[in-house]
Amino acid sequence: MSEVLKLFLDRVDTPIGEMLLVTDAAGRVRALDWNDYESRMTTLLDRHYGKGRYSLDPAQNTHALREIMRRYFAGEVNAIDEIATEATGTAFQRSVWNELRNIPVGTSISYGTLAKRIERPKAVRAVGLANGSNPIGLIVPCHRVIGANGSLTGYGGGLERKKWLLDHERMHAKGVSLFAA
Repeated sequence: MSEVLKLFLDRVDTPIGEMLLVTDAAGRVRALDWNDYESRMTTLLDRHYGKGRYSLDPAQNTHALREIMRRYFAGEVNAIDEIATEATGTAFQRSVWNELRNIPVGTSISYGTLAKRIERPKAVRAVGLANGSNPIGLIVPCHRVIGANGSLTGYGGGLERKKWLLDHERMHAKGVSLFAA
């Protein structure tokens, strides 16, 4: 039997609700979700790591992540770029998630643009599914992806949070326009 992956769960108060941060021993964020979506986070962890193949122990401020998140919510919106992440998934999912981190703070792009950026222009639906399977929302900024017509579309933490995050980033980002090229 393989070794159980030891993970740590920190609960962080934010202006938009209690955030759940799951890290590994090296301080890489493996999952991020919201208290009211904890069951979804557990489902994603089970899907990505295997039910019973990881432990989830309570922790506080592992690797000073609370301070980085405090800075983000205080208006230093690029602070989350300092956070290391690690997620399992298919090669396609990982390509989508990696590209999400390249969307400049304060901007948003469409699913079609995201598909083109990963050189899979016809895979718009698959990009949407991968975006929805992102276990590290906010840090891997899936909230920055919107509908082609500019409408807010699904976000695992709820559309109210998505709107708040986009507004927060736009308010604090310097010299950006609504859509990234």
